[in-house]
Amino acid sequence: MQEIELKFLVPESRLKGLMRQVQVKSSKLTQLAAHYYDTLDQQLAKAGIGLRIRKEGDAWVQTLKAGGDGIAARLEHNAILDNEQVQAMLDNNALMPDLGIYKDTPAAAAFDGFKLKELAKKLTQRYVTDVERTTRFLTEKTSDALEDSTDNCIEVAYDQGEIIHGEDDTQREAIQEIEFELISGDLDFLFTTAKAWCKRYKLSLSTVTKAERGGLLIRGQSHSQAIGANLNELNVSRKTSLPTFVRAAVHNCLIQILPNSSAIVAGSTDHEHILQFYIGIDRLLTAITTFASFSDEINPDWQPILKQTLTLLDDYRELTYLAEHLEPQLQELGAPATDWTTDIDTLKIKPMDAVKANDFQLILLELIAFTMSDPKLEPQNDKLAIDKLAKILSQQYKDLLNLDKKRDDIENSEIDDTQSLEAEISEMKSDDSKSSDEEHPQYELYRQLKTLRYMSEFSAPVFHKKSSKKKTKLWLKNLTKAQKALNKYQAYTQYQQRYQLKSASDSNALYGAGWIIAALEKDHQRAEKRLMKLKDGKKFW
Repeated sequence: MQEIELKFLVPESRLKGLMRQVQVKSSKLTQLAAHYYDTLDQQLAKAGIGLRIRKEGDAWVQTLKAGGDGIAARLEHNAILDNEQVQAMLDNNALMPDLGIYKDTPAAAAFDGFKLKELAKKLTQRYVTDVERTTRFLTEKTSDALEDSTDNCIEVAYDQGEIIHGEDDTQREAIQEIEFELISGDLDFLFTTAKAWCKRYKLSLSTVTKAERGGLLIRGQSHSQAIGANLNELNVSRKTSLPTFVRAAVHNCLIQILPNSSAIVAGSTDHEHILQFYIGIDRLLTAITTFASFSDEINPDWQPILKQTLTLLDDYRELTYLAEHLEPQLQELGAPATDWTTDIDTLKIKPMDAVKANDFQLILLELIAFTMSDPKLEPQNDKLAIDKLAKILSQQYKDLLNLDKKRDDIENSEIDDTQSLEAEISEMKSDDSKSSDEEHPQYELYRQLKTLRYMSEFSAPVFHKKSSKKKTKLWLKNLTKAQKALNKYQAYTQYQQRYQLKSASDSNALYGAGWIIAALEKDHQRAEKRLMKLKDGKKFW
């Protein structure tokens, strides 16, 4: 079967209030002792599979979990084991799962690519969990007028305990999380309830399973690696309807955003987590803005919150890049050290603050609900995305060419041959809050190119034909190279400004400011060549 659940981390400051809602007269307290299994090289974890044997009250249950149909959905297969057999294995310190249970069941698909007999021989207990679970049910009566109607029901489960290393029980990690699982009824009831609790108790979404946390404990890591965009998981084709297409695009963004946001709310300050989260939000904004007309369910209130989240991350993202990446490069070249630590420490907003912000967490829930809603209920479900995408892409490409011409005209009229690049950079403003007519055309061009790249990546599978596969691949390659080159040029102009401002209090920063000016000359030329190659190429739509 498939479970549909949402998991949240609970802030300590809200725990008492939350527990008053969980620990009611009808609630149930259960001690859960679970043994998790994998191969030594974690083949199951790499395949997104969790396999455990857990004591639930008086029963022993073997559970398989794997990927499901949707952000909040997972395959779950439970099998009750014979207590006497389990006890015998425990007495001999030989408790192991029975993979034969899955033969000829729908759950067998989770093991595609594995040979079960060989896999069974390689399995070993990797870690255990000791959890105290408090559960209660929330129900909502549906209309009695409807035949065969089922009441809406959610299981709320608060887990507190720890994960323990299977070979060294001194290595432990605390568990404190709450889950909302849909038992019966409508998805809307699940998301409405979760939003109410999230708003009241400032909960933060987490996609990190206990199995994943156990794997991290085994590897001695605090967080999983950052997740970038994976276009191979974008499920669209020539027959995809308008509302299905935009849901698929949003879903593709969320599978990049959620793992990185989960790491950030759990305490990660890793630059790569922040960068990939930032890119995911940027891609998401492109999807819900440019494809807004594809669905009646896209909420215009999402955009300002998402933009605000990016703005809150800007300073931290740039400063950590300078400290962790650019500064070490400069010092290898013999530059005196410029310390950005104080600048980072004095920032009022940290990544965790931006991502844990309640309005952003509520938007995430609404976006997940949107991707899991039924596109067939929308009036445009009979219209194919391919018909509208060609027009939108053509207009975006035309706008790009116009911006490039506008930029060339302005630069030719305002920048003479004697003006230095440094003087030109000083005119370029990096404040995104300014209206487009006040911004430097270089930034307008960069944003348009970025939008076209994301739109093209979302749209390419819709236009896929064997005969045009090479043309599509070449277009995307040239587009990506041009966007990355212009992105680097745009970003480094901002870094140059930061070093220039920093030099007022730290003269060592003058080296960095000067070095970036020299580097930008080459970056500018590279960006222009790649943009020209893109303009000379053949479009795929």
